[in-house]
Amino acid sequence: MMVLNMVRQGVLGELVHGEAGYMHELREDRELLGPNGEVRWRLEQMIRRDGNLYPTHGLGPVAQCMDINRGDQFDYLVSMSSVSKGLNVYYADRFGKNHPLANQDYAIGDVNVTMIRTKMGRTITVGHDTQLPRPYSRINMIQGTKGIVQGYPDRIALESNSHGHNWESIDQYQDQYEHPLWKKLNREAKGKGHGGMDYMEIHRLVECLHSGIEPDMNVYDAAAWSVISELSEQSVAQRSRPIYVPDFTRGRWKRNAPLGIIGG
Repeated sequence: MMVLNMVRQGVLGELVHGEAGYMHELREDRELLGPNGEVRWRLEQMIRRDGNLYPTHGLGPVAQCMDINRGDQFDYLVSMSSVSKGLNVYYADRFGKNHPLANQDYAIGDVNVTMIRTKMGRTITVGHDTQLPRPYSRINMIQGTKGIVQGYPDRIALESNSHGHNWESIDQYQDQYEHPLWKKLNREAKGKGHGGMDYMEIHRLVECLHSGIEPDMNVYDAAAWSVISELSEQSVAQRSRPIYVPDFTRGRWKRNAPLGIIGG
């Protein structure tokens, strides 16, 4: 939210590129195996699908900064997956090399990289990496003509400061650019899930419904962000052939106003 505020105020200049992802070891996740070793929905997906299985978590913030569906639109994508090794090695170590899960043929590559180009010529890379040992990251990178912001760890480099050659902590910009809604709800949200963001998301949605105004994320956003998963599969299956992204707004993205900075 703070980065969105910085983007709206022109701190990063004109946006050119973004990076997002869901990079998070899930091999011990309870959504893969049940307590009795039964295969659950997430592992089922990994067995039969090869592509970016979870683009929305990382892609959403980048899409909002880039005004997707509100001045720009996903145009086409290409996607590529690595070989699949991580789950076989993990289950062999855990259950023994003769266990069915250790010898399962998993469709999903251990690492998927999907590249999106927008109608306005911007580029976005979206990663998926959940079967190998690695710390959690969504990357959260936005790059413009005047600077760059990157997450995990949060840092910033601006043309106006050291000519963009050195990273700085983004914390020093918090007082100036903190999102007004976060300022308003920070005390109430503290300690209420995912650093307070769960409370803030629910509060904002209920506020929109009570006020009769369109939510900040609508069904067109949900469709555009989610379809990347299916289209990435198509591209991977066709040796990374470019796949066009449908325009769910039927051209209204050209007229829709960008998301504003919601006041406190």
